Amino acid sequence: MKKFIYLMTTIALVAGMALLSGCGSSKEATDYAYIEDKGTLTVGLDDTFAPMGFRDKDDNLVGVDIDLAKAVGKKLGIKVEFQPIDWDAKEAELKSKNIDCVWNGMSATKDRQKSMTLSNKYFNNKILVMSLDKGINIKSSADLKNYKVGTQADSAALESVKADKNYDSFADNVSEYPTYDEAILDMKAGRIDVVVIDEVYALYNNKNKTKLYQSDFDFGSDKYAVGFRKGDKELAVKVNDAIQECIDDGTADKICEKWFGKGSSLIINEGYDN
Repeated sequence: MKKFIYLMTTIALVAGMALLSGCGSSKEATDYAYIEDKGTLTVGLDDTFAPMGFRDKDDNLVGVDIDLAKAVGKKLGIKVEFQPIDWDAKEAELKSKNIDCVWNGMSATKDRQKSMTLSNKYFNNKILVMSLDKGINIKSSADLKNYKVGTQADSAALESVKADKNYDSFADNVSEYPTYDEAILDMKAGRIDVVVIDEVYALYNNKNKTKLYQSDFDFGSDKYAVGFRKGDKELAVKVNDAIQECIDDGTADKICEKWFGKGSSLIINEGYDN
């Protein structure tokens, strides 16, 4: 009888320890404790998205988000590593723990709020209409029926164009290009009149390449967020707080000045309405 009681007690203790261990590993498997334990934050990105995250002529990863993520890591005392990923598989990359977050000019959409835990909106991007001719000034989307329009295929800009209430009136005037650079080259050749373009790329282009002129009309905001594993709310808050520190101490301004020129600080820390 004593042996039986001893055996049952042992089983209960082992089961209890397993249960406690399971609770601990669950906590460590997600959220900030997991990042602290391994000492690194692995950032997933598409390394072709200039100027947010891309490779320079020496094949080094550079960009706005690279600099901001490093600054945030410094604030948190965590090493930041960058991992190029298949952008279409970003949620799977998070779940498999190949990466800890997606940080690369990712639009803060309602669908992504459902599939990931998102940071606050940290970048105030807009969808602009721009041209090489400062005499062209689009006042409303209805004006585009009189112009040949170019934009990048599979971009947030193209989504905004197609969602516009007047799209049917100018749809036949829209040409899609693999990159914004190719659209701008066609505009130089006179084949299109205006480009619909992300503000982030337009500012980078104006500082480093071709001067473009902005119309009064734009297609609205396309703000960016950092995406984390669903449920990693503590990590999201830590990153939000660190971004705010970067804003408060001037680090954010320096990053924007580096990539866009003076007076172009687009880094924000904005919550959601819902």
